[in-house]
Amino acid sequence: MQLHQLKPNNKFTKTKRLGRGGKRGTFSGRGMKGQKSRAGARIRPALRDLVKKIPKLRGYRHKMLRKNVFSLNLDVLQNKLESGEKINPKILLKKGIIKRLKGSLPEVKLLGGGSFDKKLLVEGCGISKSAKEKIEKAGGQIK
Repeated sequence: MQLHQLKPNNKFTKTKRLGRGGKRGTFSGRGMKGQKSRAGARIRPALRDLVKKIPKLRGYRHKMLRKNVFSLNLDVLQNKLESGEKINPKILLKKGIIKRLKGSLPEVKLLGGGSFDKKLLVEGCGISKSAKEKIEKAGGQIK
């Protein structure tokens, strides 16, 4: 077989070029008026109508960056610590009372839940009003 003997499987037909004048007259096979008869007029896809109906997002696009805060009730410290101990996030992490959040040492906030009567020295922790009152009442200190 040689190059001049090759033939395509499908028959090649030219597409009709409408709206160019010529034998077909004024409208050239496009009908009279309307969107389909105009040059460059396109029918809007249904997807675009759906997109236009959805309202735009308002306000801030980014969520606020939240700090890693670990909250602890005083009754947990009552059970796991002895009187006279020093407390800070590193010590609580070593004792297994708190865990790392997203791989970093979290901030600790002490809440006043439960009963409490141990003398503790608290450093580097956030404290609620009720927790502060209970710690000071028990004879502890807050730095």
